[in-house]
Amino acid sequence: MVDIQREKAPRRYALKSAAAATLLIAGAVGFCHLKPAAPRVAARSLYIGTVRSGRMVVEVRAAGTLVAENTAWIPAPADGRVERILVQPGTAVTGDTVVMELVSAELAQAAADALLQVRAAEAELRSLRTDLRSEILTQEAVVAAARAQDEEARHRARADGELARAGLLSDLTYQASKGREQQLTVKAAVEQQRLELAREREVTDLSAAQSRLDQLRAAAALRRDQLGALRVKAGRDGVLQQIVADAGARVNAGANLARVAALEPLEAVLQISQLDAAPVSVGQRARIDTHQGTIDGVVSRIDPSVQNGSVTVDVRLPRELPRGARPDLSVDAAIEIDRIERCLHVDRPVHATPGAAVSVFRLAPDGRSARRVPVRFGRTSYDAVEIVSGLAAGDRVILSDTSAFDRFDEITITE
Repeated sequence: MVDIQREKAPRRYALKSAAAATLLIAGAVGFCHLKPAAPRVAARSLYIGTVRSGRMVVEVRAAGTLVAENTAWIPAPADGRVERILVQPGTAVTGDTVVMELVSAELAQAAADALLQVRAAEAELRSLRTDLRSEILTQEAVVAAARAQDEEARHRARADGELARAGLLSDLTYQASKGREQQLTVKAAVEQQRLELAREREVTDLSAAQSRLDQLRAAAALRRDQLGALRVKAGRDGVLQQIVADAGARVNAGANLARVAALEPLEAVLQISQLDAAPVSVGQRARIDTHQGTIDGVVSRIDPSVQNGSVTVDVRLPRELPRGARPDLSVDAAIEIDRIERCLHVDRPVHATPGAAVSVFRLAPDGRSARRVPVRFGRTSYDAVEIVSGLAAGDRVILSDTSAFDRFDEITITE
């Protein structure tokens, strides 16, 4: 019987285990140094653009509305209540178009009272004219009588003088006749002055009464006009933009009731993102799309403040506008910031910013794969970006969002 040496078996097992562990560690280290497999992406899910060489127009896009340069509020002519609204906003109006009707019991009563005062003043004027004319006629009769008496006394004194010189009448009687003549002459002169004063008083009294009547007539006419103005008119040709008073509402004199905008001239008021508004300046050309035609305009004003992340920019437009252009019409605009006559450019990628250094996936010539390359952008437009370095004319790059592949340097493109 042969003895088997079993003490060597554990040694063989130990050697095998050590070798297996060594292989396992080596495999783990090698696996850690392996790069992840390139992801596979369908071409139809990608937005691919081609780098072009040539002119690039740098533009900023914005939305806005057409606004009338000349607008006017229609004020309430008096305190009252809105009886009914006859024209709705958006309607074309003329100066004589009645927009709404108001009612005012107080104004109606005031107009009636003013008319009664005018009629009373007219009656007073007629009565005064009659009284003054009668007074003048009476005074004219007194003056005529005084003159007749003066003339008679003058003849008597002349006759008595001849008789006295002939010795047929005493000198005392003659002096009495002479004195009466002088007395009646003075009386006739006084009565004539009274007549002249009466005539002057007629003029002044009638003038004062006529002035008061004219004043009352003016007040009555004002009340009448105010009563007629309760039929509120547009006052100018244009478009009724807004009505701020509802039917049945009480309004005070001078309160705004509605707003009318002239059909021309119009300007475009744009709201531009505060980031895009930085290169915009007064005098730049703008193209306004009314969806029924385009208009070339010029930036005329930039609001110095930012409201809700936007800057208001006004664009002056020509007088001749496309058909259908009217106040409050929504428009799209493109403002030309710069014109680069020759440069490399491509359609604007997602989240592209001016002067940024980024990496993009450039397609291989066969279009089956794309590798990440560093690129520096230059100026950006709403639909294009200038390529400063990293790409050449004819290169095709992925412009859609590739943030899901940030840890990959290469992707495989499938059909």
